[in-house]
Amino acid sequence: MIDNQSIEQLKDNIDIVDIISNYIEIKKAGANFKAKCPFHGEKTASFVISPSKQIYHCFGCQVGGDAIKFVQEYEKLNYPEALEKIASMMNFTLKYTKGTHNSSESRRVLEEVQHWYSKNLDSRVVAKKYLHKRGINQNSIEKFGIGYVGNSSELMNFLSSNLLPLAQAQEAGIIDKRESGGFYARLTERITFPIYSATGSIVGFGGRTITNHPAKYINSPQTKLFNKSQLLYGYSKAKESIYKNKKLIVCEGYLDVIMFHQAGFREAVATLGTALTVEHLPILRKGEPHIILAYDGDKAGVNAGVKASILLTKSGFDGSIVLFPNGADPADMIAMGKSEEVATLLRSGQAMIPFVIEMIAKKYDLKNPIEKEKSFKEIKGYLDELSPIIRDSYILHASTILDVREELFGGEKSEVKSYKRDKKSKRVELTIKSTKDDTGKLSIIKTLIENRELIKEVISVIEPRMFEEYESIFSLVIAKKESSKVTELLLDDTIKILTKEELKKDLASFLFKYYNNRIKKISYDEKIPIIKKSFLIRKIKIDILPRLKRGELVTFKF
Repeated sequence: MIDNQSIEQLKDNIDIVDIISNYIEIKKAGANFKAKCPFHGEKTASFVISPSKQIYHCFGCQVGGDAIKFVQEYEKLNYPEALEKIASMMNFTLKYTKGTHNSSESRRVLEEVQHWYSKNLDSRVVAKKYLHKRGINQNSIEKFGIGYVGNSSELMNFLSSNLLPLAQAQEAGIIDKRESGGFYARLTERITFPIYSATGSIVGFGGRTITNHPAKYINSPQTKLFNKSQLLYGYSKAKESIYKNKKLIVCEGYLDVIMFHQAGFREAVATLGTALTVEHLPILRKGEPHIILAYDGDKAGVNAGVKASILLTKSGFDGSIVLFPNGADPADMIAMGKSEEVATLLRSGQAMIPFVIEMIAKKYDLKNPIEKEKSFKEIKGYLDELSPIIRDSYILHASTILDVREELFGGEKSEVKSYKRDKKSKRVELTIKSTKDDTGKLSIIKTLIENRELIKEVISVIEPRMFEEYESIFSLVIAKKESSKVTELLLDDTIKILTKEELKKDLASFLFKYYNNRIKKISYDEKIPIIKKSFLIRKIKIDILPRLKRGELVTFKF
């Protein structure tokens, strides 16, 4: 049994907000915190946590209690098990009455085994050679407690000679029973990576084969201490930097995390052989950091990036995604001395929502109307699950990518018109159906015919090709050449001549539309490397378009 005095000491140190926030997402609401109740389905938050009273209560289903009660109900544990779970989370050592066993004994076994694994590495030349080849230095080996485990009998002999209880070793996931009887080590002939809880308490291990085993990486099994869906590798070492810098980097594996930290990116963490899940959201939410997904640029990395981005954006996270180019991963790039390039990639990551929109669109042949409609429905379905303000902010991007009207997404209706040519007169005839875009282009050109001193100013920001179907007439005007086309436009009373101020405003509007359309073309240009593509899109969206919207005449060549 757990000693009563130890229980009281634990209770005195419990922070209910910290405990519950490990399980569900909570938000400050005055002096209290609120959340959606995890015990019954609800759309509006009616679950209230009181830090001053150290209790919770749901006004929807009427459940309530203290932190211990919450863990009991959420984890489906009895009272002693809930106490042990909370003690584990707080890195608190419970005391027990004589003759009883507990999870602190399992943790002691984990700590002893970790110490042994770590010592083993010094005598394993092949393992150390592999680590050094991957660029991991001695400081990182010690910081992350990297070790080595040999064959099964070596571990069993260690446990036996140090009188470590096999039942607790099994409970900790270090060994397991054979069907034929006896025990065997779960990890053999692998480089080992100790896994810690958010509070820095050891809970399990990961192992990397160096004998070409089909399973390259394996983790501890699910135990009372180890739940891989709630853990992030490296978090206990990263959390101080995460809180300080308001940034969290999610990568794909142990080596990526270690090399990120080694290069100074100390906000890096990784999932444990699983995709990001809703169970990870509470720990990701702590400190409200900007999330950076740093994944390999291969097919698996892209798919993982899309799923993670959808999960995070639907849950209201702010973040970006970086896909590392040419089959490289962060660990490899840092090992090759490309830390500055990695830093640049992390700074220039693509926002998650545009990334999701573009990746969904890329799955379909948008030249095929049926495929285009499928893409539209999938993108609209995704946008509809975002908050209204966020959703409306990205409708323009989605409509640009798909080349469909904004109002199809439920946004503001835009005036959509068309133009035609009078075949008999062979001159541009603008009717009630003419688009503002066509009228704008022709007004700019006609203004330059009347005020040729403005040509130099215009061509400093606009190239003839930007005028598309009017490129030839624009080229004639800036070359100051006469032609029937120029004369016809000059005589067309439906096209107005702009003042200098109107010209500047129309040029900014024209360039805004042009660069907005360029985003779509860049997205689908397979000749552009993905890193350059991400940079160009971000440059246009974050720098060029806002300046044009303010009326500043700016151009960007690429």
